Amino acid sequence: MGGGALLPMDTKMDFAEIWTNYVQDGTMVFVFLAHASARGARRKTINSNGRNFMLEKVFKLRENHTNVKTEIMAGITTFMTMAYILAVNPSVLSAAGMDPNAILIATSLSAFIGTALMALLANYPFALAPGMGLNAYFAYTVVLKMGYTWQMALMAVFAEGIIFIILSLTNVREALFNAIPTTLKSAVSVGIGLFIAFVGLQNAKLIVNSDSTLLTYQSFKGETFHSVGVGAILALIGVLIIAIMLVKQVKGAILYGIVITWVLGILCELCGVYIPDAEAGMYSVIPTSFVSFDFSALGQTFGQVFKVDFAGLNVLDFFAVMFAFLFVDLFDTLGTLIGVASKADMLDENGRLPRIKGALLADAIATSAGAVLGTSTTTTYVESASGVTEGGRTGLTAMTTGVLFLLAVIFSPLFLTIPSFATAPALIVVGFYMLGAVAKIDFDDPSDAIPAFLTIVAMPLAYSISEGIAIGVISWTLLNLITGKAKEKKISPLMYVLTVLFILKYVLL
Repeated sequence: MGGGALLPMDTKMDFAEIWTNYVQDGTMVFVFLAHASARGARRKTINSNGRNFMLEKVFKLRENHTNVKTEIMAGITTFMTMAYILAVNPSVLSAAGMDPNAILIATSLSAFIGTALMALLANYPFALAPGMGLNAYFAYTVVLKMGYTWQMALMAVFAEGIIFIILSLTNVREALFNAIPTTLKSAVSVGIGLFIAFVGLQNAKLIVNSDSTLLTYQSFKGETFHSVGVGAILALIGVLIIAIMLVKQVKGAILYGIVITWVLGILCELCGVYIPDAEAGMYSVIPTSFVSFDFSALGQTFGQVFKVDFAGLNVLDFFAVMFAFLFVDLFDTLGTLIGVASKADMLDENGRLPRIKGALLADAIATSAGAVLGTSTTTTYVESASGVTEGGRTGLTAMTTGVLFLLAVIFSPLFLTIPSFATAPALIVVGFYMLGAVAKIDFDDPSDAIPAFLTIVAMPLAYSISEGIAIGVISWTLLNLITGKAKEKKISPLMYVLTVLFILKYVLL
């Protein structure tokens, strides 16, 4: 290329000078392209740095030894393992006479609100959505069995949320969290790991009901082989895929495992190997549409909580229902926070969780907001552990999950096709990771080890985090009290109160 220096990026030249120095010797195009490219790159760098600075300021990424990419990948993973609630919650609550389309929208919005609040108030990677178990209690017990209208049941959920807000602001829930001994907190983490793995095995249809032994392994020889059987095999392949990538230290292994298993399912359906069977709970994994813009259905449930007919209301029954929601939500949330925070090494040397007030307040506000939208109790999800396993450590993980739940209002047809056999491997692997906390339990001290063991086995066998905590608290307090170790273990007065309340719960409810 001929003479003439390249145009300095910050030099201003008039048109004549540019023509004389550059156009005549053929360098004009190159100079302009280089100049534009450099300016564009600087703008992109400035914008990128600005965004990163904002995210760093809000979520303290460096302080938590993480980065934007890891947090977003973790948030997507958490969402993928939770997305089933978008299909299951409308199915359960519609039994109470509620509009399923309205419930789907309410589920998405309440999950977004709760998870975004968790991100902003506590900066933790925990996600929220309407809770399984609590939705079944809402529909089948409170409405169908006890005869309440679903509007009245929503009022009980709303009232529970208000009480939770008060308890969170007055530090009562934080005190309950701190009162639980470190040994039981480790046991809760292990118990949740087994519980998550058990849920994953069930979702994969690898473990099924049995009239003779309660549970048994899936048979691959029956009429449902091309639906349930193939789904179970794909789930096993998914576990293997994730395990291989974890051994190879691939970042995002769990998320990739979910997507690859889903793609394998699509290929199997296209080839006729996998055949959907609605009666067996196995549906098409091929999206038929991607978006839906009909939000009018939400009007069927939004604000109905305030349109309650109190005539003939049995006050004692109402408070019993509200207390049942309160009890399960309280200890499910505490258990989940203990388990997931323990997995992420977020607990301090005294077993306490910093910023727990913000986390509990987010959970409480989301519960009342969910009731207004038209869904049962919104609570913190154990599936958050999948995002933590992927490296999520801050509220950016939660915010990513929350935004995806918001987008699910529009992209619900796509998200609803994610099969359970694709997400089940993630739950199974996360369960494995959470078992590591068992090393923190002192098995040489039976007064700690036996209650810890009971806590661990109770969660998967009773299919309830709160039941595991209840059995652990009762057994730990009574065993140490009866054997004269109360002073040595420095049992908190709140542990005595909890023990009495748990016993009364089993006697009266």
